[in-house]
Amino acid sequence: MPRVRPELYFIGSAIFHYLGPAFAVLLFARVEPLGVAWLRIVSAGLIFALWRRPWRAWAGAPRTERATVLAWGAVLALMNACFYLAIDELALGTVAAIEFAGPIALAAVAARSHRAVLALVLAVAGVAALAEVSASGSPAGFAFAIANMVLFTGYIVVAHRVSRQERLAGIDGLAMAMLIAAVLAAPIGVADALPAVTDPVLLGAAAGVGVTSSVIPYVFDQLAMRRLSRGTYALMVALLPATATVIGVVVLTQIPTVTEGVGVALVIAAVLLSP
Repeated sequence: MPRVRPELYFIGSAIFHYLGPAFAVLLFARVEPLGVAWLRIVSAGLIFALWRRPWRAWAGAPRTERATVLAWGAVLALMNACFYLAIDELALGTVAAIEFAGPIALAAVAARSHRAVLALVLAVAGVAALAEVSASGSPAGFAFAIANMVLFTGYIVVAHRVSRQERLAGIDGLAMAMLIAAVLAAPIGVADALPAVTDPVLLGAAAGVGVTSSVIPYVFDQLAMRRLSRGTYALMVALLPATATVIGVVVLTQIPTVTEGVGVALVIAAVLLSP
């Protein structure tokens, strides 16, 4: 759809990236977080599989490419589990802000510039402000948010490597990684997902979380990145913690405290400065 501006695709991605998890939080009253996480991965994996049929690319891919996609699947499984356990305890905007501290640190190490150092300092200050609130209210939630941050950083590294592969790359690689993640996350998610499996309404809602959390934003990201420069895309990424905070307020009535607002603002500033 060349007539649609790439910025609109990004805005759509930013909205759905956290709108899906916000709906997931509403499901936690009926289905445990790990069950919702597994259903999200399964539903997204099935949709990508029907669309892309990634096993064809997998069959002809070299062993090194398969190993990278296997690693991506493992990261997706663990990252989704930690993310959902974190948002079960903490505000969505808080978890989203902490999530970005890892990539900022990664960019700072790679750039080694004064601007990168300043971005890292702002990110650390923002996470420290959020930690002051989160750790006192829910130490377990903060621990899961930190684990999600580390895994999200690993996700970026592995996803970038997959994007440069020749055979099992792009959406085909993502589709296969989602299917692998569904298998790997099954031991920790199937039991908690059983209430939804026997309830068509819950199952449909959980599938909707998968579509809004993984399918729509990932596709919109691809459409946006094709036509946006790397600098412009990086600049717009700063909207994500703010988007998560707004969605948390509107959907979940999670009103941030002054300290949380300052923490999120510092992380947004760090993303803007990050090379």
